[in-house]
This record gives sequence, C-alpha cells and structure tokens, in this order.
Amino acid sequence: MRATIQLCTYNRAALLEQVLDACFEQTVDPNAYEVVLVNDGSTDATPSVIARAAQRATCRFEIINQVNSGLAKGRNAGIARASGERIIFIDDDVLPLPNFVEEHLRSHDRTPKAIVRGGAINVENFDVLPVPIWSIKDYSGNFFWTTNVSVPLATIREIGGFNESFSEYGWEDIDVGLRLRARGVRAVFNPKALVYHYKPRPRSVNVEKMIAQARAQARTAVQLAAIHPHWRTYLATGNNPVQRTWHRLRGGQGAERALRARVGDLSSDRALSNRELGAARALATTAYFDELEKTLRG
Repeated sequence: MRATIQLCTYNRAALLEQVLDACFEQTVDPNAYEVVLVNDGSTDATPSVIARAAQRATCRFEIINQVNSGLAKGRNAGIARASGERIIFIDDDVLPLPNFVEEHLRSHDRTPKAIVRGGAINVENFDVLPVPIWSIKDYSGNFFWTTNVSVPLATIREIGGFNESFSEYGWEDIDVGLRLRARGVRAVFNPKALVYHYKPRPRSVNVEKMIAQARAQARTAVQLAAIHPHWRTYLATGNNPVQRTWHRLRGGQGAERALRARVGDLSSDRALSNRELGAARALATTAYFDELEKTLRG
C-alpha cells in the first residue's frame, strides 16, 4: 500500500459524495492506495452517503465512526487505521483531481522524507470548475496545511500525530507543521498535486458562525503560542505587540456596532453585497482580536 488518503467529515453530506468519488477515481493502481474516512459524529445524511460510497469504492475504503470529538482526535484515528507508506491529508470540502495521488507519490519518490504540499484552487461550487492550473493567486504559505498535504506515515506517527488538546477550531495542523519543522523535516511544493477547495461566498446567515469561529480560533491561537513560543507562531496568529496594538486602537464596542450596522439584517438568508461582506469579515477579525485579548488575560 503506497498511499492513504485520509479525511474527516462532519455534516458535509452535500459535498461528501463528490469528494469520495474523486478519491476513488485516481490514476494510480487501485491496489496501491486506500481512503480512510473518519465520520466525526455527523447528524445529517452523512451515514447514507458513506454507505452508498462504500458500494462504489474502487480501492480499499476504511470507515471510522466516532462521537463528535474534533479534527485532532479524528485525524489520529485515521492515522492509526492507515496502512499506506505515505498519508495524504485532505478535508471534506476538497475535490482532488484524478492525478492527485500520482503526483504526491511522484514527489515522494524524489524526496522520500519530505512533506509534500499540493496546490488548491478555491471555488464556490463543484459543478462549474475552472481550468485545473494552479497560479500564484492561490498560494498558501502554510508549511503543513491539511487541505492538501502528505507525509511519510512513519514520520507523523513518530511525532505522536495531532495534539488532541486542540479541541476547538484552528491551528491543530500548524502545530503539527511546527513540530515537523523542528525535527528538520523539509517541505516541497507540487502544484500538479491539485485540489479544488470549496469556498462559497458567505451569506447573511453565515456571519454569526464566522464570528464564533474567529473567537474559537483566537483561543486556540493562545494555546498554540504556549506550546510553540516562537516568532513564527506570534506572526501567524497575530499575537504580537504590533498587530494587537493596531486592532486595540481600531476596536471597541463602537467599532463593532458600526460594522454590524454596515452588515445589515442577519435574520434572513440573503446574499451580501461586497460592502456588507467586507464589513462581515472585519467584524470577524475584530472578534478574533477581542477574544485574543480576553484569553491572554486569562
């Protein structure tokens, strides 16, 4: 078994069928790879989607069901079940191209001990897709980003997998990357190991979730800095004097009220104008730094 595609899912039934089909439709020998899926306590139609996918699977398809426990615990369950020499992490909102596994393995053949980072093109739906050519506008500077990354299975097991104390949203994959970097593991980028990443334009009903997610990410940012007190962490999370002072001067309840007024009515499901969307994103950023300050104060 040369490779394992590992993904976790939670209430993404509407996307999961296409994602799994794309995982099964790879150009490599079906006996050379497997798909390991962790269902993290989904309450929608995900079990039915998985059952149908199991009937269509062309490669080994391993399914793990767990109570809702978060990504870190789910990833570790997937790592424990994996049997490929390389483990390729994706998310449940990621559509791999047919040569996806082949390209990851091609890079690993050239650099056997390295992390391989693939390209991701953001799309608003999976039905109308752009030409599959990665460009610099899709660049991500993350060293280890589980939207599309692979690593030798033995290496991820040697560092103990994911830190399960990250129970809220954010930074659990960055923590893994920092630990791998500290061990001297290098990363290479293969833009041909390509995926489409589902990133729909937020609507009014998504704004409060954006804010809640930003606050959770601020709390885990403080947790990350406690584990990795390093300039990379402080810069990536905004937990540094320059960014914190800037947002402290711009923030406050008055700024939040003004942004909420600009976003408008959130009680109905409606499209946001560009101005409203900008305000919603600024509101989430304000919430992030507000929560960062509260968490740092303990």
